[in-house]
Amino acid sequence: MRIVIAGAGEVGFYLAKLLSNESHDIVLIDDNPKILSRVQDGLDVIAIKGDACSIKILKEAEVQSADLLIAVTSSEKINFMVSTIGKQLGVAKTIARVNNTEFLDPKCTIDFKQLGIDVMISPEELASKEIWRLIKRSAFTDAFEFEMGKLVLVGINLDNHAPVVNRTIDETAALNPNFNFIPIGIQRDGETMVPRGDTTFLFGDHIYFLSLPAGLEEIINLTGKEEHRIKNVMMLGGGKVGLNAINKIRKKRKIKVIEQNAERCMSIADEYSDVLVINSDGHDVRVLEQENISDMDAYIAVTGNSETNIMSCLMAKAHGVKKTIALVENMDYINLSQTIGIDTLINKKLIAANNIFRYVRQGDVISIAAVHGLDAEVLEFNAKEKSKITKGLVKDLDFPKKAIIGGILRNGVAQMIGGNDQIQPNDKVVVLSEHSVIKEVEKFF
Repeated sequence: MRIVIAGAGEVGFYLAKLLSNESHDIVLIDDNPKILSRVQDGLDVIAIKGDACSIKILKEAEVQSADLLIAVTSSEKINFMVSTIGKQLGVAKTIARVNNTEFLDPKCTIDFKQLGIDVMISPEELASKEIWRLIKRSAFTDAFEFEMGKLVLVGINLDNHAPVVNRTIDETAALNPNFNFIPIGIQRDGETMVPRGDTTFLFGDHIYFLSLPAGLEEIINLTGKEEHRIKNVMMLGGGKVGLNAINKIRKKRKIKVIEQNAERCMSIADEYSDVLVINSDGHDVRVLEQENISDMDAYIAVTGNSETNIMSCLMAKAHGVKKTIALVENMDYINLSQTIGIDTLINKKLIAANNIFRYVRQGDVISIAAVHGLDAEVLEFNAKEKSKITKGLVKDLDFPKKAIIGGILRNGVAQMIGGNDQIQPNDKVVVLSEHSVIKEVEKFF
C-alpha cells in the first residue's frame, strides 16, 4: 500500500515504523526539520518537509495515488483540513485524529464523510475506554473485548504463589476442563513468546489469555489472583482523558477527582454533581490520606505528567490500593509496569496508533487489540469463502509457529479453537501473531 502520514509526532512516527517494517510505501509530512531528521535516520520512509495542508506538498507526496491518508498532527483543525484536501485530490481513504469526542457521538448528525473524513480516531476516547475495561476487570493488567465481550483478551502477571508456576500448559489442561480459555501469549524478560503445550509457566511471566466470559473466573483462580469489586475510585487529573473516563466508570461507583486547576475543578463539579472534586496537585500525601486513599479500590492517574502519574500510583500502592492505572506520555515507559509495581501503564498515542494500524491490515481484519509491551498483535479476521484457513483441521494447516489461533465466533456464538477443529467460512477468528509472521498469517485469510 502507498500511505501518506501527516504529522511525525509520536503517533505518526510509531505508525510509520510499524508500516515501513512491512514494506509499505510510506510518505511522512511534517514542518519540523528536527523531527524529520529523526525520521530519516531511523526509518525507511520518504520524509517531506512542509505544511501538510498545502496542496503543493500533498501533490509532492502523490496523495492522489495513495491508498490511505492518515492525518495525526496535534491540531484537530489541521487534520480535518488535510483529510478534506486529500480526498478532493483523490486519495482512496482518510483517517483523522480528533480531540473533540463530540464528533464521535453516535447521536452526531454531521456526515463527516461528505467532508472527506472516512474515519476519526480520538486518543483520549480510546484511552478512557481502556481505563473502563480495566476497571471492569480489576484482576487483569489488560482487557480487550471482541464482539461485545463474547470473547475477552486479558493479561495477568504470575506471582510466585500462582498454582500454574513451574507447570507446563499441557499439565495445567486439567484445570481448564471446559476449554473456556487458552493462553495465547507470554511476555518474559521483555521477550514475546507464543506458548505451546510444552511451554512452562514461570514466576514473573506476563500471560495473555483469550477467554469466554465463563473462563475469566477460572483464569483468576488458576493464577492465584483475586477479583476485587471496584466501588471507590480516586482519580488524579481532570483533563480530557479523565473526564471521558468519569463518564464511563461513574455508574455505581463513587469517584473523587484531584485536580490542581481551580477553574477546571469548578467545571467538573458543575457537570458532575455525584463526583467529589478536590483542588490539589496530588503530590501532598496528607491530602491523599485526608481523602482516605487507603479506602480506595482503584487509583487512576491521568495528568499530563508521566512522572507524576507513576509516582502517585506507587504512593497509592503503598497505601494498599489494589488497582492502579497510570497514563504515560513516553512510550518507553510502557514495559515498566511489571517491574515497578503499578498494575497498568497506558499510552494514549500508542493505543491510537494500534487502532489506526488495523485499517492497513490485509485479509479482512475486523479489529485489532493494542497489547502493550508485546511484540505481537491480536487480530480478528473474517474467514472468507475458499480462504486457506478453511481448508482443513487447524493442526494440518501449517500455520506459522509464531502465531496462534485462539478462538472464533460462529453465527454469533463464541468458542475456543483446538488443533482438531476446522474453521468455517464467515467465522470471525481471533489470532495472536508476532510481527515477523503477520504477512504469512494474512495469506491464510
